[in-house]
Amino acid sequence: MLSPNNAQRRAIRELPDELVSQIAAGEVVERPASVVRELLDNALDAGATEVTVRLAGGGVRSIVVEDNGAGIAADELALALRRHATSKIASLADLESVATMGFRGEALAAIASVAELSITSRAAGAPLAMRIDARSGELAPAARATGTSVEVRELFFATPARRKFLKTEHTELAHALEAVRRHALARPDVSFAVWHDGKLLQQWRAVAGDAGQRTRDVLGEDFVAHSRTVDLDLGLLRISGRAGTADAARARADHQYLYVNGRFVRDRLLAHGVRAAYEDVLHGARQPSYLIHIDIAPDSVDVNVHPTKIEVRFRNAREVHQGLRHAVETALAPTRALDEAPGVRAAAHGGTLAAGAAAVRRPAPVQAGLALEQLAVLHAQEAPAAWRVDAPAAAATQDPAAADDAALPSGAWPLGRALAQLGGVYVLAENEAGLVIVDMHAAHERVVYERLKAGIEASGIETQALLIPLVFAATAQEIATAESQAENLHALGLDVAPLSAGRLALRSLPGLLAGGDGVALARSVLAELAQYDATSVLQRARNELLATMACHAAVRANRQLTLAEMNALLRDMERTERSDQCNHGRPTWRQLSLRELDALFMRGR
Repeated sequence: MLSPNNAQRRAIRELPDELVSQIAAGEVVERPASVVRELLDNALDAGATEVTVRLAGGGVRSIVVEDNGAGIAADELALALRRHATSKIASLADLESVATMGFRGEALAAIASVAELSITSRAAGAPLAMRIDARSGELAPAARATGTSVEVRELFFATPARRKFLKTEHTELAHALEAVRRHALARPDVSFAVWHDGKLLQQWRAVAGDAGQRTRDVLGEDFVAHSRTVDLDLGLLRISGRAGTADAARARADHQYLYVNGRFVRDRLLAHGVRAAYEDVLHGARQPSYLIHIDIAPDSVDVNVHPTKIEVRFRNAREVHQGLRHAVETALAPTRALDEAPGVRAAAHGGTLAAGAAAVRRPAPVQAGLALEQLAVLHAQEAPAAWRVDAPAAAATQDPAAADDAALPSGAWPLGRALAQLGGVYVLAENEAGLVIVDMHAAHERVVYERLKAGIEASGIETQALLIPLVFAATAQEIATAESQAENLHALGLDVAPLSAGRLALRSLPGLLAGGDGVALARSVLAELAQYDATSVLQRARNELLATMACHAAVRANRQLTLAEMNALLRDMERTERSDQCNHGRPTWRQLSLRELDALFMRGR
């Protein structure tokens, strides 16, 4: 083998157009699903309201996409097959405010370079349709209504090495179907049908103005039933959709759909924003399900990042990240009990409970070591009028348990009335639906944790100055970030400044984290500050510390509780955000309906 120094020099020459197209196709066309995606983009840009996708052999043998859009004029068909030929942009200003799905003018040429492609199209008002063969360039009359049909046969026949990397027919079909599903979720006003080898696989009829129905049709009733509405309008930024509850999390990240201005995207920043909202309600490596649409001014987002157009870049990335996290957190905050328990509709003696998210409020900040006895008293003092029940007889008694029993008729509260304690671990309660089982330590841990967080948010982050600054070696990027983000670092309780070339000095830390590894914290914040929300790293560290404090302060197993203490815990769970899970993401309560109990004892059979 010749060494680089002895290798024969090759002359620089221009590559043939066909090879250039095949190289470019490697970025645009990865598998049949890539072709389906690009052709669907073109159909939607043409104003189609009905799109049919016909596949054979998982899309490897044949892909046909038919639409009823505006069509292509006969004299433009040959031009449509040339690289960088498009009707969607004409200037740099157009590129900076793209509102269409496609705009690069690469897809058809790229596909034609690695497969046999033909286009049959009839423009509105044209007397007949015309068909063009991409390989020969031959034009011929054809029969079809207004719209366009694109047929792609024998994908990667011209590049057999690429074809060997394709998966099985079943796998490729699944990817192609997912590509259609992504478009269907974004465009409920368009009908989609998918055929494979002559059989109808999936069909979604247009439901204009009813995105919720399209969500049910595509993702199923189960997703809608176990998800919350996401809705945040900041004027220039609108975030909407649905976020699955923590209980509905999956082992795989296969139900995660993010859209920016109607375009499905994979973006680390956005994915991080959503995941951060689930931070302390998901257990282990479980993956949330969500369908989220972000609407933002086209000139505030750059979609010309990658040939596949699946990646984007935001002008104000941090604001989008913060808004997305806040929108999902707000949707997930209300406890599930308010949605599921029939007793939420009304309390006894004419008292009314506010249903839904409005009934949940963050508990007032208290000390970490608050005992359940104090919670019982605090519950009575803090409960708003909508949560109280008039019980004159109960007020006259000196027995706390009796008073609580009198004030809580069976079924009046979402989590019911406490009945007993089981095994020193579980609280059993009765509501209108049946039996409620509560893990008392996990539930109390969440209540205390949320109170601690509320206290920190109310009083702000206290800073502790270090008597001797911590000096550590730093990269050029870390030093640049410390200088440019000094204001944000100070807001987080961190004083990090350059000391010399290649060294940073840490002079203060957040008081809560003063006993931790300050240098590791500073490095973590500096590493993520440029990519994510400035508060995310510190908030995560702060929350981990508060979770540890809450765990130690929560009632321990095998402690005997009075009925008053049990009911106080249930009431605080109903009023505490994210009380369906403990700080580690494990469930705090479960409902057994009367029907399920009847089934256990074969009643009615």
